[in-house]
Amino acid sequence: MSRIGKKPIEVSAKVKVAVGNEGAVTVEGPKGKLSWTLPKAVSARIEGNILTVDRADETRQSKALHGLSRALLANMIVGVEQGFRKDLEIQGVGFKAAVQGDKLNLSLGKSHPILFSIPKEVKVTVADNTKIAIEGIDKHLVGQTAADIRAYYPPEPYKGKGIRFAGEQIRRKEGKTVQ
Repeated sequence: MSRIGKKPIEVSAKVKVAVGNEGAVTVEGPKGKLSWTLPKAVSARIEGNILTVDRADETRQSKALHGLSRALLANMIVGVEQGFRKDLEIQGVGFKAAVQGDKLNLSLGKSHPILFSIPKEVKVTVADNTKIAIEGIDKHLVGQTAADIRAYYPPEPYKGKGIRFAGEQIRRKEGKTVQ
């Protein structure tokens, strides 16, 4: 039995969960609305304020999908109630960021500015030209947006320049020495 899959999910009073036919699950809360379709081997039912996820058989794939489905549904409930946030920090002389409409303008020491299109479901804010905050209700989309922005200039180990997650530790290397 999947340890994650068999845990029940508590649904708060602010959140409405609807489980439809063919495994369609809709979660609605104060921050927004999310929907997802369960895999064929997995089903969900709601009793009062408890959401439980069950699987049809004991095959390896259905066991894996059982835990995955439960985790995704729990993330949807947290997302529409509280939302998710990722923070990025830019380090380097002259490196900065600015939001211009639906684009994030990154100046990362290259010959041209990098324009990143911000997805509609995500809100991006920049503080002090070097701190980027990414917020939204979909955990996957928030994390993927942060990873895409970080991929433009990942932190390098010699000077520590680049875009990093807030609190991320970068192992520094020693440069060459003259003898």
